[in-house]
Amino acid sequence: MNELRTLSPSRLQRLGAARIQQDSTQQQGAQGIMNTDYRISLIRELRDQQVRFAPRAKRNEQADRAESLLSELDPSKNYPYDFLFYRVTEVRPDGTGYRLIKGDDAVHDLRLFVEDITDSMNLRVEEAKEPVHTVEDLSKMFNVSTKTISRWRDQGLVSRRFLAEGRKRVGFLHSSVDRFVSQNKKRVERGERFSQITDGERDDIIDRARRIAATGANLSEVARTVATEVNRSTETIRYTIKNFDRQFPKMAVFPDQREVLSDEDRRAMYQQHNRGVSTVVLAKRYGRIRSSIVRILNEQRAIKVFELPLDYIPNAEFDDESRVDEMTADLPVAVEPVRKVRAPSGLPPYLASLYDVPLLNREQEYHLFRKMNYLKHVAAKLRAELDPKAPLVSLMDRIEKLYEQSVAVKNKIVQANLRLVVSIAKKHVDPNDDFFGLISDGNMSLIRASEKFDYSRGNKFSTYASWAIMKNFARTIPDEFKHRDRFRTSSEEIFTGHEDRRADNFSAEIDQAVRTDQIQKILHTLDQREQQIIVRRFGLDHRFEPLTLKEVGEELGVTKERIRQLESRALDKLRAAASKAHIDIPE
Repeated sequence: MNELRTLSPSRLQRLGAARIQQDSTQQQGAQGIMNTDYRISLIRELRDQQVRFAPRAKRNEQADRAESLLSELDPSKNYPYDFLFYRVTEVRPDGTGYRLIKGDDAVHDLRLFVEDITDSMNLRVEEAKEPVHTVEDLSKMFNVSTKTISRWRDQGLVSRRFLAEGRKRVGFLHSSVDRFVSQNKKRVERGERFSQITDGERDDIIDRARRIAATGANLSEVARTVATEVNRSTETIRYTIKNFDRQFPKMAVFPDQREVLSDEDRRAMYQQHNRGVSTVVLAKRYGRIRSSIVRILNEQRAIKVFELPLDYIPNAEFDDESRVDEMTADLPVAVEPVRKVRAPSGLPPYLASLYDVPLLNREQEYHLFRKMNYLKHVAAKLRAELDPKAPLVSLMDRIEKLYEQSVAVKNKIVQANLRLVVSIAKKHVDPNDDFFGLISDGNMSLIRASEKFDYSRGNKFSTYASWAIMKNFARTIPDEFKHRDRFRTSSEEIFTGHEDRRADNFSAEIDQAVRTDQIQKILHTLDQREQQIIVRRFGLDHRFEPLTLKEVGEELGVTKERIRQLESRALDKLRAAASKAHIDIPE
């Protein structure tokens, strides 16, 4: 048995140690999670070698010898690896050469060696020959935090792993603790003295922390600032604040359980932030720490991201990464430039401006539709990875950017086809019809058609869009189903019956902008819920259609009658605000 004390794999093979091989096979399944942050690869290899081949009793002896050696090493000196190997295994190493190991690195790695070796043994606490202390035991024994015990482990306190209550736990032999205390008396005394905060000192720390937290600072920022002011460690301040908050939740500096914010409050917070209100101001306004405000804002932003219309026409080429650059490239230049059509004289500015946008040829149209759908495809895939409870800001940035790019591409397609709407509207308008209202309806049909068009079938978009527009006109104009003897083709006939009596189009647009600004100002006289009701009921947000009283009630979680009451009260407030601001209210 003595000859088996040689633990290198080469010697084991020469000796044919079948019994040791069998024992090691049984032990490999019992190994815990080994440390990986060794500084010296030779000591890590020694650990692997002993865990694999050494009998359980031998490993226990090696752990004791390694800990004994730790108490003798001077971190400021260098030691030959052969010396360390021999002191741990009592065997001369083969073929390692003469290599010096820094004492600091040796102390660090031998401490890990002891923990890993004992971890592989599945040693029960009852099998230890002396008392074993847990981290919590030492924390109470020396009146220090568990964080301090963790720092002591890095500074030389040797720990081992034991099986306790069915799981692996870090433990400290009583002799290991005595050895560390005798070698680090000043460090231990300083830790004990430093942790003994008087009630007066604690109250001072809490008062300072509460004052700084009121500015919207988070726990880390408060701990750093207070630590500087009272000349204590940041960890001590953090521990003091957390311990106080646990003991006195009603007076907590950072209470975990305040009154839960309603969905309405969260939406209001997000809207205020979008209008430029800082997170510090929001933290004071809602009685939350700034990190909590940021989390809520990100969650509300994620809700908006999930509401983005990312429906698209799928295509197999979207998954071909080699074609990404081709699909996202700029609009290709037409081989044969499209001849610019001159606008007929006498057209209103809106219609005349349509002739400034060139038409798309088949290749350009195909490219834009493919690009728009590909951008939505990528955005939809990224959105599927988004966690609504812990959304990544960078991921939301990418999704929103892709969506904005897809909208920009869609706008190019729509603008190039607006003349198609006018052309079809001219054939459906009667002298008594609202021509520009008809165009507005046709434009909406054009936009919806651009989102549903499957470009891969090889058809022209104008063909698909024409049917969509005419189908909408058929619903809008009852006489569409009757046969027409003729179609109007000249602009003179159209605009004779629909003369634009406005003296100045630009003046009308300015008036509209002023009215919009006035509406926004008087809306701010309402509270958040009243604003939401008015906006949703009357369609003041262009992204949403107007809702019924019942639909708004379902959205806010109240009855239809309650919405009617709130709407009536809000309208009275708006009338009063409009009167006070001298805004004319149309009858």
